[in-house]
Amino acid sequence: MAITGVRSFHYSTSKLDLAREFYIKALGFELDYEQPGWCALKMNGVQVALHPEEKAIPEIPRDSHGPKAGGCLTLKSDNIPEDKERLVSMGAIILGDNDEPWGHMLVFEDLDKNVLILMNAKY
Repeated sequence: MAITGVRSFHYSTSKLDLAREFYIKALGFELDYEQPGWCALKMNGVQVALHPEEKAIPEIPRDSHGPKAGGCLTLKSDNIPEDKERLVSMGAIILGDNDEPWGHMLVFEDLDKNVLILMNAKY
């Protein structure tokens, strides 16, 4: 097979500089590569890229469990309450904070209303 792995996951942004700062300071990513029109960040071997858009980014349906279309990046967390506090202070909007028998899941929007999830699995 020619497919050998995951290259990256990307989100559109209307504010590249603010999005880069949010992903680095609020989520803990490191800058991997940057050029005009593209910013790649990394965490533990996974690359997440930010792609600036000139037009408004359409909002997809979402609820307290995440988006209802497209993909969604789910990040590991070992302290969701602490991470939630930092995310809110950096401008994230919390959509859901679900502590279930299978895990604690925090669903939130970044500064461009892209949906992400923090998960602390209990299995």
